[in-house]
Amino acid sequence: MVEAAHEDGGYDRNKELKLLDETKAGVKGLVDAGLTKLPKIFVHDNHKVNVSSFSSATNVTIPVIDLGSLHEEGNSRHEIIQKVKDAGENWGFFQVVNHDIPKSVLDEMLDGVRRFHEQDAEVKKKFYSRDITKRVFYNTNFNFYKASEVNWRDTLSCLLAPGPLDPHQLPCICRDVTIKYLDHVKKLALTLLELFSEALGLERSYLKDIDCAKGIFMLGHYYPPCPEPELTWGLSSHTDVGFVTILLQDLVGGLQLITNDKFISVKHRVLAQKVGPRVSVSCSLRQHVQDECLRMYGPIKELVTKENPPIYKEMKMSDLVKLAYTKELDDDVSLLKHFRI
Repeated sequence: MVEAAHEDGGYDRNKELKLLDETKAGVKGLVDAGLTKLPKIFVHDNHKVNVSSFSSATNVTIPVIDLGSLHEEGNSRHEIIQKVKDAGENWGFFQVVNHDIPKSVLDEMLDGVRRFHEQDAEVKKKFYSRDITKRVFYNTNFNFYKASEVNWRDTLSCLLAPGPLDPHQLPCICRDVTIKYLDHVKKLALTLLELFSEALGLERSYLKDIDCAKGIFMLGHYYPPCPEPELTWGLSSHTDVGFVTILLQDLVGGLQLITNDKFISVKHRVLAQKVGPRVSVSCSLRQHVQDECLRMYGPIKELVTKENPPIYKEMKMSDLVKLAYTKELDDDVSLLKHFRI
């Protein structure tokens, strides 16, 4: 990739963005071309400052929730709910173990995403698009033309629910495992929503009854090795758009937790690294832009009091998603902010 310039010799950022976008090869294409110096569109001016400021965040131990004893007699469920409550209030993030998703399925899902991104470029290009109304598409950076700096990653996006999904819309190279993984994620999602409901002091089915499990939007991220990782991010600091996000990641690592409040989505980001690729699969419980649901979401009325008044307006999930696609990643538009207690 050649750095674009104006006719007068100045740097033309938009032209450089367009040049990369038109290849439909993403960041992976730059690596395959033997790139040794990071293009200017990827360089984050304050990146080195941020790394040093939050380096301690990589050394913390996050809460672990063991679901293995969830259905046993005694106080097991109550103890798990208390741990979820503590993690929600103090972290906004936790690891789940004994969740009944076989390790073979987890490994296959990560491998399926890796295979998609590493397949023949001409085959992969058929899925490249910036039309966010499609159920399945791939590109590099959803906010490519809006972000002040581009991140070092490519992403396969799949709206897996609601509505019937035609399996043939999914890439054949990862189709079967995606469908298999979706079945497991649906079950885990319902379990987590029950635990969140009870941790909030609500009826067990509360969040399910208001359709929080209706939509599942999957992102298959691919972070190739970066020639100059100290100058960019794999994924800038952000909070997720959705009720709950279920994250599956490989052993390469790079995820950093930054900050949180009460029962909200924790801010997180991903480092660019010389090693890799890093692969992750994120499943957010939310509808997408084409959803026709008229339900309004906002602060849970059962949790609002004079001492804890609502501070966020109600809005449709589709409107929130559309808003997120017009923002920088670090603009806070997470719907879980609406669920503060």
